[in-house]
Amino acid sequence: MALVSRRVGFPYTVALVAFGLIVAVVAPGVSVDVTPDVVLLVLLPALVFEAAFHLDTGGLRRSLGAIVLLAVPGVLITALTVAVALHILVALPLDLAFLVGAMVAATDPVAVIAAFRGVGGPHALRSMVEGESLFNDGTAIVLFTIALRVISGPVSVTDAVTTFAGVILVSVLIGAIAGVAASRLVARVDDHLIEISISVLLAYGTYLLADAVHESGVIATVVAAIALGTYGRRIGMSERTQDAIDVVWEFLAFVLSALAFLLVGLAISVTDLSDALPAIGVGIVAVLLSRAAATYVLLGGLPRLVRRSGPPREWLHILFWAGLRGAVAVALALSLPLDVPQREHLQAITFGIVLFTLLAQGSTIGWVVRTALAKDGQAETVGGVTPAT
Repeated sequence: MALVSRRVGFPYTVALVAFGLIVAVVAPGVSVDVTPDVVLLVLLPALVFEAAFHLDTGGLRRSLGAIVLLAVPGVLITALTVAVALHILVALPLDLAFLVGAMVAATDPVAVIAAFRGVGGPHALRSMVEGESLFNDGTAIVLFTIALRVISGPVSVTDAVTTFAGVILVSVLIGAIAGVAASRLVARVDDHLIEISISVLLAYGTYLLADAVHESGVIATVVAAIALGTYGRRIGMSERTQDAIDVVWEFLAFVLSALAFLLVGLAISVTDLSDALPAIGVGIVAVLLSRAAATYVLLGGLPRLVRRSGPPREWLHILFWAGLRGAVAVALALSLPLDVPQREHLQAITFGIVLFTLLAQGSTIGWVVRTALAKDGQAETVGGVTPAT
């Protein structure tokens, strides 16, 4: 699929989703049990680690304010907008509507990074897109946990906010400690095979450790990867080790992201989607409107109100359309407990929204980037630094 899509100029990740859908329709006997553990515990740690390990930390620091706006209030805006829209327009109970909103609130690091890497663009813009997709996924998973608790019984606003902030802080601490410890260990070893093994252990071990103590594995793994990619490289990685780690993780990311998108296509039932079309349509509009509010109002308007320069307007168009949902939302939908009311209906709504973003936005993000950057004279700055193509 990658070879075919390269020849026709189509993102291979989107082609894999479409291929999975076609297989599910024409060969229903070919069933694959896509469990949430496959995505959340096998695919996601490695994909998140690879992206964060290679993240441009200079661009990350310059774009940190924008990333925080999109990863925290931006995610909350999307979850609440989707919840209110589904509750008012299709009469879905508010607690169940908020559960759907939490599942589709964040841009998926797997989907966004895979789609964006093939189209280039300024380094600062890429850092912003990739940084947001890495951090807001952890935010959405925390919201999802809170939403499940709301269904089981009443949860006070104070309790929800305390849980939300506590999970983020503890997860960051776990990732920082693990990343620094692995960096120190790598500095004592001069064997690239052992050092690669340490990086793999760090990726999965940090995720599983944080998950075992009910914290965010995504946030912990992102922080650990950034620590190894910056501090670890600086204090003890030989040039040979750095080259070897880069090649191994690039290959792992390619294979695992391809598998993730294929599994997404296989997990979606076209029959279930048709039964939930009105709710899916409402959800899609709500996701797009909330994404527009997060990018054009929070990111584009708020900095100017406090007399600070924000991203160029052309970048806002790209950030808006880069809000893809993907494997993580599918995994969260699959992980819904069996006793959740209207479980299959909630899954179908989530799958339909994911499918739209992957097929419609994923297949056109390249055109949007090229068109927007062609109009951008590159004269504006972000954080005082002129973006370079």
